[in-house]
Amino acid sequence: MEARLQLFSGGSNPALAAEIVEHLGVHRGRALVSTYEDGETRIRLEEHVRGSDVFVVQSLCAPVDHHIMELLLMVDAVRRCSASRVTAVIPYMAYAKQEKKTQGAREPISAKLLANILATAGADRFLAVDLHSAAIEGFFDIPVDHLRSASMLAGYFERLYLPDLVVASPDTGGVARANEIRERLGASLAIIYRQGQNHKNRGSLEMVGDVVGKQVLIVDDMITTGHTLLSAAEFLTEKGAAEIYACATHGVFAGDALERIAASPIKRVVVTNTVPLPATANIDKLEVLSVGPLIAEAILRIHKDISLSSLFM
Repeated sequence: MEARLQLFSGGSNPALAAEIVEHLGVHRGRALVSTYEDGETRIRLEEHVRGSDVFVVQSLCAPVDHHIMELLLMVDAVRRCSASRVTAVIPYMAYAKQEKKTQGAREPISAKLLANILATAGADRFLAVDLHSAAIEGFFDIPVDHLRSASMLAGYFERLYLPDLVVASPDTGGVARANEIRERLGASLAIIYRQGQNHKNRGSLEMVGDVVGKQVLIVDDMITTGHTLLSAAEFLTEKGAAEIYACATHGVFAGDALERIAASPIKRVVVTNTVPLPATANIDKLEVLSVGPLIAEAILRIHKDISLSSLFM
């Protein structure tokens, strides 16, 4: 007898969770997700999960540590209530940029610690969308399904019909990501990098590639403060780019990032809904695509033990 599929969600991205359950044709599991007066997180499942195949959906966006705690407590509750399997569905994984030491030996590897904590809480599987580094998959001692949004993002710009397009990576770390989009669009590639950078000096921006008179698409995995994106956009403008577009999977938009993007030379910014947009996110040049159908299809395939390979193409 096939285990029943159940889906619960924390409080970080309820709109995305609602979209996922709608595509799956199931109801969202009833759970109390709140905070005690002393600030501690409170979780209580309000329906039984014994023997069920349970998926817990939670984007680890701001307030980050609070949403991590919600996820851990919900996973622990599901495990203690005798679910047959628990899958942590994390559309946006916090601490992913802290996947290695950068300044010396006195730093944690935060992404690895988070992977350990999730497994300790009781997660049997981990489903994510566009981790900052593919190496993070190796931090987990449980199965990992790593979905990509490249096909969705490339499809959007393919429909725009940009005949003289150059895809640009805003730094050397994102070249593989930008090249994947470039291959899907049949565009050329430009790579922006910093020359002479060290711990005291940010160095100067340089570029490999030709953007003069071209339409340029800056590709990154996330937009947080917008500093990297906007620096790249200004640099490309100085180098003669005719139009500038940008896309990223995760639109974190911390601080005044949206206001700065609105005032920038970028013509359009495309992100997905892995992170809910702030209430102030009302700028004409921002477009949001949904990963709900992609995540729902992945959940269904995991539940039915069907290969996810075609979702990565």
